[in-house]
This record gives sequence, C-alpha cells and structure tokens, in this order.
Amino acid sequence: MIASRLELVIFDCDGVLVDSEPIINQAHASVLTACGYSVTERDLVERFCGMSDPEMLAVIERDWGRALPALYGERVGVLIESGFRKSLRAIGGVPEVLDGLQMPICVASSSTPEQIRRKLELTGLLSRFGENLFSATMVSRGKPAPDLFLFAAQQLATLPVRCLVIEDSPAGIDAAVAAGMTAIGFCGGSHCGVGHRDRLLEHGASLAIDEMRQLRTAMTELTRIPAR
Repeated sequence: MIASRLELVIFDCDGVLVDSEPIINQAHASVLTACGYSVTERDLVERFCGMSDPEMLAVIERDWGRALPALYGERVGVLIESGFRKSLRAIGGVPEVLDGLQMPICVASSSTPEQIRRKLELTGLLSRFGENLFSATMVSRGKPAPDLFLFAAQQLATLPVRCLVIEDSPAGIDAAVAAGMTAIGFCGGSHCGVGHRDRLLEHGASLAIDEMRQLRTAMTELTRIPAR
C-alpha cells in the first residue's frame, strides 16, 4: 500500500476517537455481575472489544444458558450516559489529526448511529465528520466481517485498496484485512493493556501506534512496506 494513493481514512469510534471503552465496559460488567453473571471490565475488553452490544450479549446468554432481564439495556444505558456526561473525552491528539488530514474521513463503528452521534457530539468531534457516520446496524454482519468497512467505502465511492482503517480491536483489524484495506492498530485508549499492540499486529495491522499524533508519520511509513 502506498500512502500517497490513499483516498479515505476510516476511523473506528470507541477507543480510537473517544476514550469510551472503560465507561462502556464498566457499565456492562456492573450490571452483568448484578444479574448473576460475574465478569470484569478487563474480561469484556479482552473477549469482546470491537463487537456490537447485541452480538456480545448473545454470546454471553449462550454461555450462561439464561436470558438477560428485559430491563438490562435500560440499566446499562443509564450508567453509560452518566459516565459519558462525567468523563467522556476525545482521545488525545484526535482533533488536530482530523483537522490536518487532506482527504475524506469517516467513522465505521459497531455502535448504533445514535450512539456514534452522541459520543462525537459530547467530545466536540461531530462536525468534522458531517454525515459520514456508518454503523454495524446498516449491514447484515458486524466486525470481524468486512461488511461495515466495505459499506463505508461504497458510500464514499472509494475502492477498498485505497482505504486506510484505524482500529483498536482485533475484530476491527480482522474486518479491515478481510475487506482488502490497510489497517493501522491504535493502542492509545486507556483500555489497552500489555500485549495489545502485539495482538493487533498478529491480526494483520500493518503498523501500530500509541498516540494519535503518530498517525501522519505512520501513513508515511506505509510507503516503505512492500505491497502484499
């Protein structure tokens, strides 16, 4: 992949643009444990990072052999909204990077359209993307399937080979690779623990960065990586 031929940068939202993963996973862990399914925030990050909530909860219900309470979503939603209002922040360096990119950008996230918009609004990033917000609810299969990234590229009339994906989750990297796109792994979210970089590289990220301010340098570095 030659960086100068890139025409679209696709950003994941949670853990890439906004530091929301700890808030979201703390809420789920708290309510799941209260329901009788004992789990920690770290357990959820390591197993389900990048997956949509419905997909994650379906797996948990299968493992548990029980259905979650009807009010589960409401209880989790209250905790998440409270956490967002108190402490949700943009990942450091994101506004400057977005303002400096000289090509189209979009968001492709496992969250619902309403959730994506809310998080970007709270962190002052929404205006930078306009209507270029794409959700897993818009396709039949979420990450790690390539459908969402391919849909985003199609909507913005860009060939997959000309797309660069910025992702923090193995599932997201898998989706980008399956879509025929180049992926840069992002390890700067507060949920990223020891070994996170290695996991993203193992799943096929061409490079991994620890700070969003390193993105431009990383894009230049892609020119030195032989095409696969």
